[in-house]
Amino acid sequence: MRTLVKTATAVTVTAVVGGLATDPDSRWYARLRKPAWQPPGSAFPLVWTPLYGLIAYAGARALDRDPRGFGRALAVNLMLNGLWTPLFFAARRPRLALADVAALNLSNLSLVRRAWRVDRRAGALLVPYAGWTLFAAALNTAIVRRNPDA
Repeated sequence: MRTLVKTATAVTVTAVVGGLATDPDSRWYARLRKPAWQPPGSAFPLVWTPLYGLIAYAGARALDRDPRGFGRALAVNLMLNGLWTPLFFAARRPRLALADVAALNLSNLSLVRRAWRVDRRAGALLVPYAGWTLFAAALNTAIVRRNPDA
């Protein structure tokens, strides 16, 4: 339970950083050309909330079994996760955000692999998160391509 409180706290901090930096109502964001397959803005919190719960729970399970290796991997992952939104929305740097989400996807592969090795359930629970960030990378890529001057 102690580990779950730690991972839940770390995940909550990541979510708050992202939430504070998000501004989908900004003029800048409204002017960006986006792909037709982009989900509505209301979908993002509906997806991220359970994903953050899975990260906290799976992270606690894996961390209890591999405190050093998984702990470092999770910390790097959450840092990359928390950095994307300020890069994209606050700094208005979609290309830099794309580099971040690419690194996040590599980090996710490592995180899933590490978790899987020590606790298969934890590894499986992280797969939806990895899938969503792959989708986020595709969306970020589409925005960068449609807005070369952004």
